[in-house]
Amino acid sequence: MALDGIVTRAIVHELQGCIGGRISKIHQPNGHDIVLTLRAQRGNSRLLVSASPTYPRVHFTEKTFLNPTEAPMFCMLMRKHCEGAIIENIRQVGMERIIHIDVRQRDELGDVSVKRMIIELMGRHSNIILVDPATDTIMDGIHHVTPSISSYRVVMPGFSYTPPPEQRKSNPLEVSKDEFEQIIEGAVDETGIESEPGIKTSAEAKAAASRLLVNAFSGMSPLIAGEIADCTVADSGHISAESLWTAFESVIEPVKNHQYTPVTGLNGKGKMVFSAIRLQLIQDQEQSYDTMSKCMEDYYGDKAERDTVKQRVSDLLRFLQNERSKNIKKLDNLNKDLLEADDADKYRLWGELLFASLHLVKKGDKSVELVNFYDEDQASITIQLDPLLTPSDNAQRYFKRYNKYKNSLAVIHDQLAKTKDEIAYLDNLLQQLSIASMNDIEEIREELVQQGYLRDRNKKGKKKKKNDRPTVHQFTSSEGIDILVGKNNLQNEYVTNRLASANDTWLHTKDIPGSHVVIRSADYGEATLEEAAQLAAYFSQAKESSSVPVDYTYIRHVRKPSGAKPGFVIYDHQKTLFVTPNDELIKSLPSTIKNG
Repeated sequence: MALDGIVTRAIVHELQGCIGGRISKIHQPNGHDIVLTLRAQRGNSRLLVSASPTYPRVHFTEKTFLNPTEAPMFCMLMRKHCEGAIIENIRQVGMERIIHIDVRQRDELGDVSVKRMIIELMGRHSNIILVDPATDTIMDGIHHVTPSISSYRVVMPGFSYTPPPEQRKSNPLEVSKDEFEQIIEGAVDETGIESEPGIKTSAEAKAAASRLLVNAFSGMSPLIAGEIADCTVADSGHISAESLWTAFESVIEPVKNHQYTPVTGLNGKGKMVFSAIRLQLIQDQEQSYDTMSKCMEDYYGDKAERDTVKQRVSDLLRFLQNERSKNIKKLDNLNKDLLEADDADKYRLWGELLFASLHLVKKGDKSVELVNFYDEDQASITIQLDPLLTPSDNAQRYFKRYNKYKNSLAVIHDQLAKTKDEIAYLDNLLQQLSIASMNDIEEIREELVQQGYLRDRNKKGKKKKKNDRPTVHQFTSSEGIDILVGKNNLQNEYVTNRLASANDTWLHTKDIPGSHVVIRSADYGEATLEEAAQLAAYFSQAKESSSVPVDYTYIRHVRKPSGAKPGFVIYDHQKTLFVTPNDELIKSLPSTIKNG
């Protein structure tokens, strides 16, 4: 894990500016995360505290989160005891990935009350726990740990707080050179690393040293241990404790003095990593940051949400892919029927030739060769017969087949059009799922219920309020103009048909599934148009392509045909420009998410 004790120390140091500040608002956008709005010396800021089992972290954030209409129980408890509270202390436990935030507020009776927020960044065991420090009693945790889950400790209201098990490692910030060499020599004697027969090269010796450091010192991740080992001089499979100390001190000394240089980049294996200090092992795409928070915000990006979304959309994805496969198969069958129906005139010809030549055919014949008197060259033609039918019945059979295919042509063409529209609709939904947030997923599911594809799972539950509006994604251009983006069909219809005015500009990728984008102004410059086109291309199936065609026209030229699927429109008077989606440009645009 890249988030180690050193990164935790850097974040805690960054948070010191919040001491004396006030927690003005608390939100819980999902089951893992808490967002604290703080008022401190640096002004208003948002602190993300995540107990995600995959991406636990703490950092300031510029992102906006869509909160549930009803706050979860843990959020309500946090609001009761921490909202409006003054932050008194923020500290790290040793070099562990554990942060304590002490807050003080007055309770309902006017008495001063102190509470402690304990943030444990421990991978799948991560948690956010509110504790009464006076009694060490747990008030609640964002994740409950019952006796059936853990025999070591319980995280439930009313139980005493028990810290995670101690690893009995040395603190790398407090160790002296002599102590370091003793620890290393002791570890070598205990593990026999230097005498392992497999270790013969410098690289293998450094890998062994890295493992030794991780096992010996708290807060030391394999990433930092590998950096120290790489900075060590190794002589053919042997690393001395003294050379290891020199490298260790060069890495740890800046951490002791809070001299952080947050950085991200690709290591030798092509994996993206981040660190609170500069790393020699970063070999490509290195980027430095002013603060640890900006570094982590950039590194994690939407990873946590994308992982959660992937889990939540798996059933929808499977359903839509199955529906698409069925329609592709139906399209193939319709095309085969169309080829047969196009031969309808052949059956009419055979019927007429048989009727004109009944005297040449007798019951029991399997075929007959007749002169095609419609052909200029009077060529012969072989007609297959059913030996069980009379010549007259054989002729009637071909006439019936002719009428059947002639009448079915119109139906086949109608079904072909409908099936192609259905495939396009499903492709559009699959594209929308690829960029969906948690809230977008529920709106896509709701649309599929409305269209009759899925049963309503909440039929017996609460009814959706009639005035509930879809989510709206609003960006602000560099010229300060609002740009609305719909990321699913319900949002697209709402943005295009309800929010936009006649003289607003509407954009969409040309003949490519994607989002409806609306520039909410009749007066804007080239920069806003370019940025809106970038958004249309970015939130489309052509996100990874270059020179993506984007059509734009006034809203008054956009209309939905009667009976069309959600999100489907036709338009005219359009112009087309070509853009290559720029991830950095999209991220630089201020954005917010709101309901309607």
